[in-house]
This record gives sequence, structure tokens and C-alpha cells, in this order.
Amino acid sequence: MTATEIIVEAADATPPRSTRSVGAYLLIAPAIVWMTLFLVVPMAMIVYVSFWTQTTFKIEPKLTLDSWQTFFSSSTYISSLWTTVRIWLTVLAMTFLVGYPTALFVGLFVKNKTLQTTLLVLCVIPFWTSFLIRVLAWRPMLGKEGAINILLMKAGIIQQPIEALLFTDLSVVIGMTQIYVVFMVGPIAFMLGRIDPNILEAARDLGAGFWRILRKIIFPLSLPGVVVGAIFVSVMVLGEFATSAALSGRKVNLLGNIIVTQVGSLKWALASVVGVILTFIMGVVIAGLLRIVDLKKEL
Repeated sequence: MTATEIIVEAADATPPRSTRSVGAYLLIAPAIVWMTLFLVVPMAMIVYVSFWTQTTFKIEPKLTLDSWQTFFSSSTYISSLWTTVRIWLTVLAMTFLVGYPTALFVGLFVKNKTLQTTLLVLCVIPFWTSFLIRVLAWRPMLGKEGAINILLMKAGIIQQPIEALLFTDLSVVIGMTQIYVVFMVGPIAFMLGRIDPNILEAARDLGAGFWRILRKIIFPLSLPGVVVGAIFVSVMVLGEFATSAALSGRKVNLLGNIIVTQVGSLKWALASVVGVILTFIMGVVIAGLLRIVDLKKEL
């Protein structure tokens, strides 16, 4: 059989374009139905409820802007909005500062694959326990008579206990950083593990030092992992409420805490307003992060 005959036979065996299109639509149909029922419809309902009329004891499906005006005219709610953004930016920066060196060590400096896997598993071990237990475990460590203050006093570093370690913004940042740093380490370590060692060796042969290699080669190649980790951390921190309630003594109110409070008070309209605002912020953050790198191309 000649090459021409093989090409003609393969062309005859190829299904028509219309058949392939139908098959593609059938494959994606379950995902579309799932996303519509459990994402689009709930979000549309939340937006709709945010315009309902809320009274002291009931809520009516009469469209109004009262709940939106209540949110933006309240200094308490606006303060919670800025507190949420500030805590998010701080935790994002801290998880990067702690997570990137850790991922750099695991992904590049540890050559043994078994040891790499072991170290990554050690990072995940805290997730074997309850989230609430991990949050509350910080209380006896950060308290005025907690483990950290005792160690610092015995080491002679401080003379009096540091009261700011608990029931403040600092305690919330410490707790969230410890809880979510693994979501920054994992994606970065994955991207670092994909870097060809020959590239780094060639850079060293050309006289580049470690910091120049890190700045010009390692960090740009690991940037997709940084973006993925930032998305994970951002989504979870922006929606947080348990950590701030447990470690701040309810002194730090995030948007998530307001939603929980309003739902508990049966004020569904105001809770929906906060939910819409929080979702909008998450969407803007994710869209901004995705503009840094083309994840579809890089991953």
C-alpha cells in the first residue's frame, strides 16, 4: 500500500466534523449541568436575595437597595471589609515568605525523590487533625502564659510576657499562615521540581551566582506555582471566619464573620450582600493573579 492510499484511507475513517462536535458537547455536558446547578444558580439566588426587603422578624421578596445601603453606610461593615483585605494581604505575603524558601529547599536542594516526598508529606501531616483543633492549639502557645512567652522569658529575650500574641490581628495572621502555608509550598515545589538541572548548571558555568540564578531563572520558572499557591491561599483566607473568631476573641471581624452573624440572626438579605461583595473581591483577585502568567500554557 502506497503512502497516498494510506492517507486516503485514514481520511475516509475520520468521523465528520459534526459528529465530533456532538461528541465533544456530550463529554462536557455533565460538567456544564453540575456547574449550572451548584454554582451559577446558587450565586444568582444570592444576588437576588441581596435585594429583598429585610425587616426585624422576616424577609420579603420585594426588591430594594436597603441592605446594600446598610452595608456601605455602616462604618463597622466597611471596617470589616478593609480588615479582611489587610489580613489577606498580610497572610499572602507571610505564606510566600515562609513557603518559597521551604519549597526551594525541597524542590531543588533535596535530590533524593523519596526524601522529597517524605518532606512534602510532613508538611501535610497537620491536615490529619481537625481544622478547629489546629486553630485552638495556638491558644496555649500564644497566650500570656503560653509556651512562646515562657521560652522567650527563660531565654532572657524578654522580661515581661508579650500580650499582643493572642486576641489580636497578629494571632490571626500567625494562625492562618501556619494553616495555609502548605498550599503555597506544594505548587511551588512542583514547579521547581520541573526545572531542568542542566539549565542551572549552564548558568553556573557562565559565572552566574546563586542570587542571580534565583532572580533570573528559578523564580520566573516557578512563578506559575506561586500564582497557583496565591490563588489557593487567597480564596481560603478571604472566606475565613473560624480562625479570626477563635484567635482574636472576636475582636477581629472579617467579612466571613459578618456572614455567619447575619445568618445566625436570620438576616438573609444583608448576609447575601456581604456574600456578593466577598465573591466579587475573590473574582477580582483571581482574575488579577491569572493575568500574571498563562497557567494553561505553563502547566
